[in-house]
Parts: sequence; C-alpha cells; structure tokens
Amino acid sequence: MGSSKKIMLFSAIVLIPIAVTIAIFIYTSPEQQAKRIVESFYTYEQEGNFSDSWELLHPFMKEKFAKGSYLQDRAHVFMNHFGVTTFTFSLEGSKKIKNWTMEKDRDPIGVVYATTVIQTYRGKYGHFKLHQEVFVAKVEGEWVILWDYNK
Repeated sequence: MGSSKKIMLFSAIVLIPIAVTIAIFIYTSPEQQAKRIVESFYTYEQEGNFSDSWELLHPFMKEKFAKGSYLQDRAHVFMNHFGVTTFTFSLEGSKKIKNWTMEKDRDPIGVVYATTVIQTYRGKYGHFKLHQEVFVAKVEGEWVILWDYNK
C-alpha cells in the first residue's frame, strides 16, 4: 500500500470520527441547546402561537403571567398596537452566567445562558427593532425562558 493511501486510510479511520464527535459536541452543548429554545420561543411568537411560547416559560415567569392574560397581552401589544402582523428576529451570542436572579427578591438560579434577541418590526409606526437579553435555564430536564426584572 502506498503512503498516500495510508494517509487517506488514517484520515478516514481517525480524523473523520474526531470531526463528527466535535460537531456533535458543539451542536449539543448547553449553550446551543439554550439558544435553540430561544429560537423556538420566538418562532412561536412570530407565528402568533403564544400558547406554545407560554409553555416554554420558566415557572417564575408563569407566576407573572397567567396563560390567558399572556395570550391576550402578547397579541394585543405586539400585533395590534404596533400595527404589524409578524416580525423577524435574530439571535446574538450565548454566554453562561452563574447564580443569576430574575428579580431582586428571587433565589438565584445556579446556571443560566443569556442570548440577545433582536426583533425587527415593520408596521404603521415605521421600522423599529427591540433588543432584549433572554435567559434560559434548565428546570426538571427542560430548557425554559426567563426575562430580567431587576431594576
């Protein structure tokens, strides 16, 4: 067997599995999982599917928003007041934060991942963007969404 065939065989046997392992690790890292939940949440919101987006909220958030109120408020404020039917969004970054608190009187959450969401609206009041840092934590094995209420 020639040396170039040995190198190709070595590459196939060793390097390809390593590359696949790295790709799987990156795709399944907590940062990526958290970012995917944020993407799912805002995709539901974009589609006007506020019931499914509410389901992705952390229990602390669900204490703030009864499901019925959330469904009405999100549709009313974002769609009716802004005069839009939908929006686009993008996500920027993902960083791990330890002992984060949602608001002053809450116990800290051990680990959250923060991602900046930029929602772009085009409506009767013109073109505008909302920037919001969104936090994701794991509760009972499920990733859930939190917003910052610290003053």
